Amino acid sequence: MHINLPEKRYYSIGEVAEAFKVNTSLIRFWEKEFDVIKPKKNAKGNRKFTQEDIKNLELIFHLVKERGFTLEGAKIHLKEEKQETLNNFEIIRKLERIKATLTNIKNQL
Repeated sequence: MHINLPEKRYYSIGEVAEAFKVNTSLIRFWEKEFDVIKPKKNAKGNRKFTQEDIKNLELIFHLVKERGFTLEGAKIHLKEEKQETLNNFEIIRKLERIKATLTNIKNQL
């Protein structure tokens, strides 16, 4: 899944939820469940997610929604094999972008 977000320093929870096509409550739930997601909160309590938070959310989304891990399984997998998982996830993202580009070129022919 390719996430389309503009280049910004901080993203609101609504922007993040819309990009992942999930409810904001799921993002808040994952924030509580996974320690790697640490959004900044302002005085009103609004969450602002950084680029690093978005990358971590993408990895969690990939494990839970696309690969079918349970939340506990995803937590364990991230703790034990985080670097290997990140490497595999980066390769998958690059291949998906290449596939989308090739499909776009094919449709233009």
